Amino acid sequence: MKVQGIIMDWAGTVVDYGCMAPVHVFLDIFRSKGIEPTMEEVRAPMGLLKWDHIQKMLEMPRIGKLFEERMGRPYTDSDVDHLHEEFEPKLLAILHRFADPIEHVVDVINQLRRNGLKLGATTGYNDAMMKIVASKANENGYAPDYWLTPDSVNGKGRPYPYMIYANIIHLDMGMPSQVIKVGDTASDMQEARNAGVWAVGVVKGSSILGLTVEEANAMEANELRNLIEAAKQQLMDRGAHYVIEDMSQLPDIVEAVNNRLREGGGPCGN
Repeated sequence: MKVQGIIMDWAGTVVDYGCMAPVHVFLDIFRSKGIEPTMEEVRAPMGLLKWDHIQKMLEMPRIGKLFEERMGRPYTDSDVDHLHEEFEPKLLAILHRFADPIEHVVDVINQLRRNGLKLGATTGYNDAMMKIVASKANENGYAPDYWLTPDSVNGKGRPYPYMIYANIIHLDMGMPSQVIKVGDTASDMQEARNAGVWAVGVVKGSSILGLTVEEANAMEANELRNLIEAAKQQLMDRGAHYVIEDMSQLPDIVEAVNNRLREGGGPCGN
């Protein structure tokens, strides 16, 4: 038994270094209500379906209190709906600017394909968003064999495992233990664990690291190293079986998982 498939997240993993497109819009829609979220508050739910992300932010004690002070009442699902209605067109308007593949992605994907691996993808974006991202990423050299969004699984996005299952079935990837899920957020790791596949976190470009490529390149080496190590630990704490610094290390993880499979090991219980 060996690895047959890799399932990738999109923003913060293979495109949009720093997962900046949704960050800009989450900040914008909450500011429209007189609320200034912190970066930590914006990024904590990253990877979820965007309606769920907005709800999680409103559930945060500080933001919930500010919302109640501004509106004179606690938030309701209608408020989430309204913010989501603001969010979607704003994001659709800028997504084409945030679809450049992150360093090493195109070369690694080509290598994995040459090695016979099937390449799927899951996301927290919906179909309308992904049509823009996938089209621009394809123009820029990155295209998985298959992708789908929470729209295809009745809205049951991360941390539910159903997008991963749909990839496994569509691409005939074998057993869940023969599949690696790669992502940059806690919800990616939870999705992988819930699906019974191998969870691999990636740091550079991630929402958890929370830097643009320009900020990362300009940062003093020791400071950047400390942030990278802290991000690695966060991903491990969220359930990652392995954490890579960047995508160039993914083929080594495939080999490590193959070794564990040959020894009879699996992702469940590890």
